[in-house]
Amino acid sequence: MTGGSLGLRSGSYGSLQPQLQNGVAVFPTQLPPILVRKTSRMSLSGSREKERILPRIFKFAGRRKVGMLLLLVASAAVLSFISVVSKDEDASVSPESRMGFTDHVWKFVNPVRPSRNDFSPPFIPAKETTVDSTSNTNHESATTHNVTHLSVPILPPMPHPCESFSLPPPPADKKRTGPRPCPVCYVPVEQAVLLMPPSPSASPFLKNLSYFSEDNLIASESNGGSVFGGYPSLLQRNESFNIKESMMVHCGFAKGKKPGRETGFDINETDLLEMEECHDVVVASAIFGKYDVMQQPKNISEYAKRNACFYMFVDEETELYIKNSSGLVDTKRVGLWIVVVVRNLPFVDARRNGKVPKLLLHRLFPNARFSLWIDGKLKLVVDPYQVLERFLWRKNSTFAISKHYRRFDVFVEAEANKAAGKYDNASIDYQIEFYKKEGLTPYSLSKLPITSDVPEGCVIIKEHIPITNLFTCLWFNEVDRFTSRDQISFSTVRDRIMSQVNWTINMFMDCERRNFVVQEYHRDLLEQRKALASLIYPPPPVVTNESPGESLPGTHPQRLARGPPSKRLPGKISTRRGRDKRSGSRRHHPRAAAGRDNSSI
Repeated sequence: MTGGSLGLRSGSYGSLQPQLQNGVAVFPTQLPPILVRKTSRMSLSGSREKERILPRIFKFAGRRKVGMLLLLVASAAVLSFISVVSKDEDASVSPESRMGFTDHVWKFVNPVRPSRNDFSPPFIPAKETTVDSTSNTNHESATTHNVTHLSVPILPPMPHPCESFSLPPPPADKKRTGPRPCPVCYVPVEQAVLLMPPSPSASPFLKNLSYFSEDNLIASESNGGSVFGGYPSLLQRNESFNIKESMMVHCGFAKGKKPGRETGFDINETDLLEMEECHDVVVASAIFGKYDVMQQPKNISEYAKRNACFYMFVDEETELYIKNSSGLVDTKRVGLWIVVVVRNLPFVDARRNGKVPKLLLHRLFPNARFSLWIDGKLKLVVDPYQVLERFLWRKNSTFAISKHYRRFDVFVEAEANKAAGKYDNASIDYQIEFYKKEGLTPYSLSKLPITSDVPEGCVIIKEHIPITNLFTCLWFNEVDRFTSRDQISFSTVRDRIMSQVNWTINMFMDCERRNFVVQEYHRDLLEQRKALASLIYPPPPVVTNESPGESLPGTHPQRLARGPPSKRLPGKISTRRGRDKRSGSRRHHPRAAAGRDNSSI
């Protein structure tokens, strides 16, 4: 078989006529085989000329190489076709392409769906992209200057990673009937940070809120309250519930021009300046009267450690206790907590002093956007950004608090406080009667979707906007005027605000609260338990060099080897008398008797 016959039979190889006419020698590897066609007999001068050209082709490239060349050229054609089609798609720039996030970040942020439509990162305002029609190269509309908006295809919103999460039923355990934590679905910290709202939430109707302040306050105890609260009259109290666009209300720190500076609840100037630098998230707690043991947060991300503020407010008595119990000389920072010592406390009651940072954090941290308050007896075990995403941002809420695990009626709560001796019974009765005259009724299903009137107020999650700041101000005023039991006054303030503006509170289940905070005992209870344990399980006596016959009762070397008696109550601990090994009779040791006489005095 000759090369010419092979060339005539093959329809896969192209003609060399154009190259020969131009007089330019082109290698076969440089030809585009996919675009060539089978040559006709009239395209060459004769069979001899074809026999001279075709062998040259197969001399430089064999059949296998030519086949591979065809595959490469075909692949290049497909890629060029895809690039041409994608040009039209690239013309519409999506908002996500301007964010600067890489694909691997988005896969981590939303593993459920790769689409990133309808999403904006925190603190980056959405930019409007415009295209001038006169910038086109064809100049078809050169005389017009209309600006057209780029259209972005609207896709369904991305499903939340926790959308399909359902609360499992509590485990069946007859021995544990009290409150317990339940599972909560949190997103990763990185995603929670990205889901932070880029701008403050809208405050319904109320836009500007200012606070009453007067240097020369005159005591007016007939109005109730304190100098720190400003002694608001009943008329001023009722006026504060009348929501307007601009309002001035009593909100603590009435004496002085700046919270923490000669107002009562005084704070060092350096600490005040540092508190003003907190612009993102603040986690706060307080211990007054050395009432609790400082609990260190756990499972906190590095991002939260760098960007969130962790503040613990203490009085001088608690600061001294921390130094003595821990051996710390400088208590400025203890673990994650920045410790702020408060002087000139406004109240005698330590619990009432704790209401100041609990309800007035927006005044102590004027530039913070979000706050998470936890009582001093609690330990935070979940990252604060995850908590905020779960209970505020995911619910489009600005205020969240857990409801009581058992009681949901204010009247029942008041009776429980009286039975437990939490406050003076007469004061509780006076407060309830006052609220009844204003229209307070027992909780009923008619209040739905409100599911409870009694919160578990040890945790407060809040966005600092005018309406939430007003709520905590008025709540503090009720605590200042009546009893310090803030669960009793919560629903009164909430309902009076909600009756005027479209604003709600996210009251989540108490078992969810117990998921991200662990409750510890108060310090006095811990000391009582420790003392009781030392009585039930006394420490082993000190080993002496005395002979076995002269040792004190209960200090025999053989008994020391066995250890102290286990689970023996203090009243049942018996002192063994010495026993004569030879006769087996019992005898009273004089030193043992002396020891019993001394212990009984």
